[in-house]
Amino acid sequence: MGWTMAANSYEKPDYWSRKAFSEGYPARSVYKLKELDEKFGLLKKNYKVLDLGAAPGSWTVFVLRTLDGTGHVTSIDLKPLAKSVVGSNLEFIQGDLYDQEVRDRAMALGPYDSVICDAAPPTTGNRTVDTARSTGLVELAIFYAQTMLKPGGNFAVKIFQGGDQQALLKSMREIFTSARGFKPEACRTESFETYLVGLGKKG
Repeated sequence: MGWTMAANSYEKPDYWSRKAFSEGYPARSVYKLKELDEKFGLLKKNYKVLDLGAAPGSWTVFVLRTLDGTGHVTSIDLKPLAKSVVGSNLEFIQGDLYDQEVRDRAMALGPYDSVICDAAPPTTGNRTVDTARSTGLVELAIFYAQTMLKPGGNFAVKIFQGGDQQALLKSMREIFTSARGFKPEACRTESFETYLVGLGKKG
């Protein structure tokens, strides 16, 4: 089963898109991570960070800037990162998150202090199908977090609203000391995406 970043079906660049371009980020999604980080402290210098569904690379760039030459970032996507996304402390794995080989490579570069995931399934326009696909991706991201995070590690993942949020949060509470939903202001008002955040992975 393939997965990809959501195609941008909105043609007019809004405030966040223009801001991202002017600040050297490949996409507006960076401001969602910025808000998540400011609220929950997901990223710190010297951290090892795993970025799932990373292309075109805005979240990876934000992490690299936050780490400022320290720590390490492992990014995974089916599609390549934008050419501008580079770092001596960056390892990019091009492949499918469901592939065992990809998981093994990611595992070998861990364990991680933080796992972040802004991946979205290819959307069909059918809300029921799209939320079910999103739920499947979230479950996969939770698996990565559960198996690859250090004790005390943090996790953030995008989900389409309506996609079994409460059941997913319940399963996250078994893994993390706290888990909750959060919708950053940088999400488009018409968007039905939100984020689940798990803090303090249990030992």
